[in-house]
Amino acid sequence: MNILLTGANGYIGRRLLDLLVEQGHFVHCMVRDVNRIDITDSIQPHIKLHTADLSKPLDVNNLPTDIDAAYYLVHSMTGSGGEFAAREQQTADNFMDYLKQTKVQHLVYLSGITNDEGLSKHLKSRKNVETVLADSNIPLTVLRAGIVVGSGSASFEIIRDLVEKLPIMVAPKWVATRCQPIGVRDVLQYLSGIMLKTEAYNKTFDIGGADVLTYKQMMLQFAEARGYKRYIITVPVLTPKLSSYWLYFVTSVSYSLASHLVDSMKNEVIATPSAINDIVPIKLLSYKQAVQLAFDKIAQNAVVSSWKDSLAASNYHVNLNDFVKVPEHGCVNDQRKIAFTRNPEEVIANIWAIGGNRGWYYANLLWKIRGLLDKMVGGVGLRRGRRSEKDIIAGDALDFWRVILADRKNKRLLLYAEMKLPGEAWLEFKLQPNDNKGYTLVQTATFRPHGVWGRLYWYSLLPFHHFIFQNMAMNIINFKAV
Repeated sequence: MNILLTGANGYIGRRLLDLLVEQGHFVHCMVRDVNRIDITDSIQPHIKLHTADLSKPLDVNNLPTDIDAAYYLVHSMTGSGGEFAAREQQTADNFMDYLKQTKVQHLVYLSGITNDEGLSKHLKSRKNVETVLADSNIPLTVLRAGIVVGSGSASFEIIRDLVEKLPIMVAPKWVATRCQPIGVRDVLQYLSGIMLKTEAYNKTFDIGGADVLTYKQMMLQFAEARGYKRYIITVPVLTPKLSSYWLYFVTSVSYSLASHLVDSMKNEVIATPSAINDIVPIKLLSYKQAVQLAFDKIAQNAVVSSWKDSLAASNYHVNLNDFVKVPEHGCVNDQRKIAFTRNPEEVIANIWAIGGNRGWYYANLLWKIRGLLDKMVGGVGLRRGRRSEKDIIAGDALDFWRVILADRKNKRLLLYAEMKLPGEAWLEFKLQPNDNKGYTLVQTATFRPHGVWGRLYWYSLLPFHHFIFQNMAMNIINFKAV
């Protein structure tokens, strides 16, 4: 069957894509930027990429119309409540205007559980999108999920940050809120299994895992699964704003995302019993099983997608293609060229492993301090880490950088800074053949200052740059993984 998949480079969408191809379907992937989706050779013959910006009216002449089913996996978590609600409604309206001109027989939407009273702004927005999608003759199935647990999911990474960094937590009162976490594997089975099932047409199903837990119980069980002893002290005095700052400074989320999460954590997200398992019978994972499976994926370097790789998880709303060409005029730079005779593939492997747990090859403490300072002024900081220890693709978040280009064949990696700066910054690594039958590592830090303050910022750091960038380049060449 021909399937249309929106959000194909998102956390759920990228994983669902592999599953749909494995089941024998041909998948049309609708994405804003085709350079930001990692397509393996094995699935390449079974998909087609389509560039489309759902925030604008779609041109049906440039998109598939002969499709059997469609998945709507588009969400927003940035901006103020009114802004993202209006954006989500406009996006859904544009999508439905296009979909009505196709042969689609079934639309599946992944929403949020909305059974509690006094819903948060983003849960209200999810519910409103359901109404927009249902306002047509196209059969719709809505699956409502709460916390999704899996390698790379926002909830998993946030809880991991809290548990691994804080032996003793002084936590806000919302940690006593109950929820029903569900493993990402179970979500994917429901999404793929419900497709074109007529008994699911025009129906809504809550989907939840095997356990109903408070956020405190989730953190303690996570710690137990990892062999940690943790203590959580609940206090009633943390306001939503203070709670948002607490999440922001301790975890890898941006402040905007933290505030929306805190707003939602006041709501219980517990699934109402439904007939979903009569249509898609599966054995649900327990919370601990879902956590263990997530760490199994991490250990295998098999994290296919991460919430942090979404541009919505950063403080920037940019077209990555705008930054592939590093500017030359009005910029200052630091360039290091070092010739070497080592196997270039080994050096490329070191470049591709930069950041995250590997670090930056020199003065990691200074990089951490820079990340902390970035956090203090509202930046993303270093805690985002990276999706995979070895693999890297355009669009990935990499500490406080964004991967703009990852061309392993031509031995070039280009990063764009998402830290708070009085200007714009790029960091580029490339290997070039030299006259001595070896290679040269060309490492270039480029900064485009904004006014006088930008130039003062750059020149004040020149003494640090000399040692950091020179030694970083040398260590990239010489580093040998244990």
